[in-house]
Amino acid sequence: MPSAGLATRRAVQLAALLALAVFYTVQLAGALLPNVPVFVAASLAGLALDLYLTHQQPGLLALLGKVRFDVTTRQLLRDMLVIIGLVRIPEVPPDIERPLTLLLLASYAAHFLCQAVAQLVRRTRTLPVVTRNIDTSSLDLTHAPSRLLARQPSRRLLRFSIPGTLGLTLSASLAVEEWGLIGVSCTLLLSLSSAFYLATWLLPKKRSKSEQEVMAWLDAWLARYKPTTGMYFSGGTTSAYQANMWLSTLAELEGRPLIVLRERFMVQKIDATDVPIVCIPKVSHLMHLEHSTLKVLLHPANSGKTSQVLRIPTLKHAFINHGESDKLSSCNPYAKAYDQVWVAGEAARERYQLAEVGVDDKDVVEVGRPQLTPIRHADEHTAPRDGYTTVLYAPTWEGWDGNPGNTSVRLAGENIVKVLLADPKVRLLYKPHPMTGSVDPRAGAADQRIRTLITQANAARNGPRRGAEAAAELERRTAELDRLSTTAFRASADEMERMKIQGRPEDGNAERVRAATEAWEAAYWASFPDWEHQIIDGPRPGIFTCFNQADLLVSDVSSVVSDYLTSEKPYAVANTSGMTEDEFRGTFPTVRAGTVLSPDAHQLPALLESVRDPEKDTMARARRELKTHLLGPSDPPSRVRFNAAALELAAEAEARNVRVARRTAEIPGQRELQEAAEEAELEAPGTADPEDAVST
Repeated sequence: MPSAGLATRRAVQLAALLALAVFYTVQLAGALLPNVPVFVAASLAGLALDLYLTHQQPGLLALLGKVRFDVTTRQLLRDMLVIIGLVRIPEVPPDIERPLTLLLLASYAAHFLCQAVAQLVRRTRTLPVVTRNIDTSSLDLTHAPSRLLARQPSRRLLRFSIPGTLGLTLSASLAVEEWGLIGVSCTLLLSLSSAFYLATWLLPKKRSKSEQEVMAWLDAWLARYKPTTGMYFSGGTTSAYQANMWLSTLAELEGRPLIVLRERFMVQKIDATDVPIVCIPKVSHLMHLEHSTLKVLLHPANSGKTSQVLRIPTLKHAFINHGESDKLSSCNPYAKAYDQVWVAGEAARERYQLAEVGVDDKDVVEVGRPQLTPIRHADEHTAPRDGYTTVLYAPTWEGWDGNPGNTSVRLAGENIVKVLLADPKVRLLYKPHPMTGSVDPRAGAADQRIRTLITQANAARNGPRRGAEAAAELERRTAELDRLSTTAFRASADEMERMKIQGRPEDGNAERVRAATEAWEAAYWASFPDWEHQIIDGPRPGIFTCFNQADLLVSDVSSVVSDYLTSEKPYAVANTSGMTEDEFRGTFPTVRAGTVLSPDAHQLPALLESVRDPEKDTMARARRELKTHLLGPSDPPSRVRFNAAALELAAEAEARNVRVARRTAEIPGQRELQEAAEEAELEAPGTADPEDAVST
C-alpha cells in the first residue's frame, strides 16, 4: 500500500504530464487554425510548465529522459511549433521563418557549445582524490563556476530560452518581425557569453592540478602526516551510520588515525570529526597507501570494494563490524578474508565457531564495544516526573531474506503498541529502523498504522505542555549544533570548492560538536511533556540517548539489544519467528536475560509491573551476566582493549614488512627489478584502471 505522500506525488506527476500533452496539442492547434491568443497562451504556458518541472518534479523529468523526451527535445518541439505558427498567421510578415530559424539553430549550437565547455570544466575539476580535514592550500584549488552554467543544462536551456520565446510570441501577437529577432538574439548571446565565461576556468590561473601532481601531493602529505591506523569504508548513501559510530573511538587511538573512503559523496556523509579523511575512488590510486606508514585498516562493514584494499600486502586488516547480533549476517563468511575479526565479547567468538564460516578462533579478538560509553547505567537512570514509564520500541527492518522473524513491525508491531498505549502511565518512544518497508511493503504499511495509533493516542491525552521557553531553547540549540557540525557551502560549490573549504579544522571542533549534541539532546527531551508519546525519525536524536530516556526496551533480534544491555535495564524481544519460546531463547543468546513477547504481546503488562517494582524484577542478575558474556568485562575498559589490539596488529604488520624487506634485499637484483616494474606501470600511457577487479 503506497503512503499518502507517494500517492499525492504520483497524482501531481500524472497531472503535470497530462498538462504538458495538452499544451503541446493546443499550441499546435493554435498554430494551424491559426488562433493567435490560443497559440501565444499555449506557447508561454508550456515553457512555464517546463520551468516548474525542472525545479519541482525531477522524478518525472528522469522518466521523460528515459524515453528520449528530455528538455532539449521538448524545447525544440516548442520552438518548431512557434515557427509554424508564425508562418501560418497572415498578419506576420512573409519569409520571417528564415532568419528566425537560422538564429534558433545558432542559439542551439551555442547551447551545445556551452554544454561541451561545462563538461570539460567539470572533468578538469574532478580530482583523483577528495579530502577533508587536510590542508590543501598547496594545490591552489579554486571556487566553482555558477551551478546553473556548469551543472544544470536543463535549467540553463529553459531560462535562456525565455527571451526567445517571449520575442517570438510578441512577433505573433503584434505582427512585428523585430521582436522575434531581438528575443532569439538575446538567447544566442546568453549561451555564447556563458560558454566564454566557463572557458576561463580552463586557463592556467583557474585550472586544477593534473592527476600526477595531485597524487604526488597526496604521497607527500602521507609522508608528513605518517598515519598509523585507519578506518576503511565503502557503502551506499544510507550506510554512513556504520562508519560514524566509530569516529570517536578512532580519534582516541594512539598514533595518527586516518579515514579512507571510496565513494565521493561519502566525504560529506561522515559526521564531524578531526580525523583526516581521504577518498580514493580508483584502485590504482588506492595502491599509494602501500608506500605510506599506514599499518592497520579497520573495517566496520563489508563491501564489494573491500577486496581491492585487501590486495595491499603492507597492511593488516581487522573487521570491527557496525553492530553485533544473533543474526546469521553477523557471521558473514567474508570475515575470513581479514587478518583479524574484532568482536565485543565471548558470545561473538562462540557465534563464529558455531557458524563454521572459516574464521579461525585464533583470529578472533575480544575488544568490547568502546562506542557504548554514552549509554548510562541503570543506577544513573532518572525516572521521568509524574511517574510515567518510558518504553522504547525500536524494531529492526525486514531484511533481504524474507524471514518473518527479522522484524516485529508487520506481525506484532501494532499489538505491542496497542498494549503500551492502553497503559495510562506509559510514555512510548517509537524509533523504527530507517529502512523499514524498503523491501516488504507490508512492513511499511504496518509502520504507517503504528504511527497513526500513536498520533491518535497523543490527541486523546490531556496534560500540561512545555512553555515557549523550552521550544525556543531547542531552536537555539539546533541552530548551534547545525553551525558546528555542518559546513556552509555556496549553492554552486562543487567537490573541489568543498575540499578547499574543508581544509584543516579548528582544534577541538569534534569535542565542541559532541558538547553541542549533548546540549541539543537535553533541550530536545525537555521540549516535550512527560506524558507525550514520540515518533522518532532521522539521525537525531540518536539511539543511545533514547536508551538513556527509556526504562524498558522492546526490540527484535538485533544489535540494539546487545547495546542496550550496557545499561542493564529490562528489555523484551519480540518472537515472530514461529519458534517456541524455549527454541527462541536457545537459538538467540541475547534473549536469555529478557522477556520474550509473543505476537499478541500479552506479556507486556506483567513486564511493566516488574519495571515499576524492582522487587519483581527477576532478571537483573541474568542481565549483568549476559552483559559480560556479550560485551566483555568492564575492566580494563573497552577503549583500552581496543587501542591495545590496534597497537598489537600494527606491530605485526611492521614485523611482517621488515621480514619481507629483508628477504627482498637478499635476492640479487630483486629490488631494482621491482622498482623498475613499478615505474614502468606508473609511466605507461593509457593503462586501464582495474576499477572493479578483485585480484590480478
